[in-house]
Amino acid sequence: MKRNPDIGLLILRIGMSVLMLTHGFPKLMKFIDGNMALVGDPIGVGSLVSSILVLLGEVVAPVLVLIGLKSRPSALISAATMAVAAFIAHNGDPIAQKEKALLFLAGFLAIAIMGAGKFSMDKK
Repeated sequence: MKRNPDIGLLILRIGMSVLMLTHGFPKLMKFIDGNMALVGDPIGVGSLVSSILVLLGEVVAPVLVLIGLKSRPSALISAATMAVAAFIAHNGDPIAQKEKALLFLAGFLAIAIMGAGKFSMDKK
């Protein structure tokens, strides 16, 4: 089988982004309905700012990664969100509780390192 890293990156971008949106979209709907404290305050900036940062990492950045626009910085934002989830919000939890956040962290870090590939708006 011929190697095609651009198709692999496309599959990775679509998979990571769509799955992340299944976590972020419900939070966005709650935020729109007036729940401004979606998450606690894991990094000490207040629950409103934390909620906005989570929405940025779980909704805005994944949409940009999905379409391949500013993919590397957007993937870093999502990766940072998942690092906070895994290592701060779920710090004392067993690995099974951190597993999804760690998988998202790994996938978005890979996209940040490799870029979006030629099937993206970022392509040159």
